[in-house]
Amino acid sequence: MFGGFGKNNDRNNEPQTLSQAMQPDNPPRKGGGGGSLSNFDPEGLERAAKAMRELDKSRNATKAFEVIKTQEATKQHESAAKRAEMEAYSQQQRAQNIEREAEEARKTLDAQTQHERHRAEYQDELERKRQVDMLNAQKYMQEEQLKKQEEMAARQEEMRRKTAQYEAELKTKTEIAKAKAQSEGKIRQERENHDLILQKLRMEAAEQRDTVLKAVSDGGKMLGEGLASYLDDKDKLRNTALTITGIAIGIYSAKTGIGIGGRFVEARLGKPSLVRDTSRMTFSHLARHPITSMKRILGVGKNEQDALKGIVLEKGLDTQLRQIATSTAYTKKNRAPFRHLLLHGPPGTGKTMFARGLAQHSGLDYAILTGGDIAPLGRDAVTELHKLFDWAKTSRRGLLLFVDEADAFLQSREVSKISEDQRNALNAFLYRTGTESDQFMMVYASNQPSQFDPAVLDRVDEMVEFDLPGPEERKSMVVMYIDQYLLKPPGRWAKPVQTEDIGEAEIEQVVKETEGFSGRAISKLAIAWQAAAYGNEGAVLDRETFFKTVELHKKSMSTKDLWLEESKARAKMLTADA
Repeated sequence: MFGGFGKNNDRNNEPQTLSQAMQPDNPPRKGGGGGSLSNFDPEGLERAAKAMRELDKSRNATKAFEVIKTQEATKQHESAAKRAEMEAYSQQQRAQNIEREAEEARKTLDAQTQHERHRAEYQDELERKRQVDMLNAQKYMQEEQLKKQEEMAARQEEMRRKTAQYEAELKTKTEIAKAKAQSEGKIRQERENHDLILQKLRMEAAEQRDTVLKAVSDGGKMLGEGLASYLDDKDKLRNTALTITGIAIGIYSAKTGIGIGGRFVEARLGKPSLVRDTSRMTFSHLARHPITSMKRILGVGKNEQDALKGIVLEKGLDTQLRQIATSTAYTKKNRAPFRHLLLHGPPGTGKTMFARGLAQHSGLDYAILTGGDIAPLGRDAVTELHKLFDWAKTSRRGLLLFVDEADAFLQSREVSKISEDQRNALNAFLYRTGTESDQFMMVYASNQPSQFDPAVLDRVDEMVEFDLPGPEERKSMVVMYIDQYLLKPPGRWAKPVQTEDIGEAEIEQVVKETEGFSGRAISKLAIAWQAAAYGNEGAVLDRETFFKTVELHKKSMSTKDLWLEESKARAKMLTADA
């Protein structure tokens, strides 16, 4: 019944519905003026008509048609479901594409942000590096300029010294030649005029004898006549009395003036009681050493001394102190206000030696006092301090006032319990040092600078720490003091010490064993070596005595340190009880 329809399906290789079979393969297009029939296939229409006729003849035509409609509707539903599924899949793909695009955009944005951050960091690093390089370059240029200035100043100073030396030598030669020529001319003249001079002397002697005799005769006559006339004249007697009274008054006035002048000179040349040592001229020094004093007054043999002569220090500290010495010397030459220094560190590290060398290098006078001398003065401390600073201002060259153990006097008024006299003395000291001065320079030395009064620290312009010497400095000190006290001892009659089996290795061993020694302790060790050598016949120092002396010296130092700690503990207990 459906044979024709089935054959048609086989021919087309795919199932077709009735409506599909009835539709032509190439339907005409709309809007084409009736369309083109060149592609029209009449066989399909014939097959459809044939299938319709056979279907109409069948008894189950209605059912078949319903089945066909159902199949067609099912296929349409399936096609709609597929279209919906494809639409959903397309929407899902679009959503996924959007998500992927958003993720790619986010990654791209993150990459751009990270790149910008890296770029900014790199630029910042380059800028910092450029700034550091610029600062280093500026620092290098400043150091080079300062070095050139120092070298120029040193060259100028050397030229000045050479010029002054040449002028002095030339002047000396000229004076010697002049004196020699004058003496030779005078001798020649005396020899040539010997006879004339003798005749002249004889004539002068005869004339003088006659003159004296005549004067004695006339004087006797005049004296007798004058005395008689004087005694008869009352006015002359009255005038004589007045003259004698005036002479007495003049003598008394002269005596009083000499006393005042002496006190004035004493204020200029005398030494205040607080000063332990000074390079200024005093009456006692003038009396004991007149020749040296006159040379010093006239400036004969005056040479500039190295501020660090005989002092061994760490390289950085050495450079800092030399710069301070140079600046102080030029400050004095330019009459600028002096800068006050604080030298702090363990005892025996060269603070006092540097203060003396600084004064001599810069051309200043120096005066040394200790803080422990002020407290026992009591009420007189204020007066003595004023005398000290008045005396300091009279120095023609300027004065470097070195206060050793300054913490004993300049303790904090807020922490330490000090007496009223000490407080007044401290206030007087602060008053005299409160303003800058081009007449004196203060240098403080202390082992405990933390105890200073804040007002004293405010007056300090620069602080320098003297630490214990390191291995290299100790080695230099050992070699220097061995040469100074053993090989070339001071004194005209001192006998040099002969060393046996003492070489570089022994000196290195001593350097290791003197860890914690100060410069003063090493100098005392060298003196102990000298004493040990002089205790032997022939002044010989062998290796055994060399190291034995080191051990004894270390033991003595340990005992001293123990006593010092016990003393500090007792002082602390007494302070706590008070």
